[in-house]
Amino acid sequence: MTDTSRGPWIETYNEDTSGLDPALQDLYAAVRDPRGHVDNILKIHSLHPASLQVHHEFYKLAMHGSSPLNRIQREMIAVVVSAENACHY
Repeated sequence: MTDTSRGPWIETYNEDTSGLDPALQDLYAAVRDPRGHVDNILKIHSLHPASLQVHHEFYKLAMHGSSPLNRIQREMIAVVVSAENACHY
C-alpha cells in the first residue's frame, strides 16, 4: 500500500538556499510576501525559473491588468475557486 498521507512532493530550492541562480534570486525577491516568505506554490518553479517568471507575470495580469472586474471582485473569484478546489492558496 502506498503512503499518501504526505501528499505530492516536488524538489524545490528555498529562498535562503546558498548559491541560488541569480535569476531565481531576483524572482524570489519579486514574489516574497510581506514577511519575506516565498509561498510553496511558487517554489515548485525553482528548478525552472522561467516558469516562475511566466507564473508571476500571469498573476500580475490577472489580478492587476485591465479588466471590467475590480480587485475585490477578482479576489472573491479566487477565494471561491480555491474553496471549491479545497486549496488553501
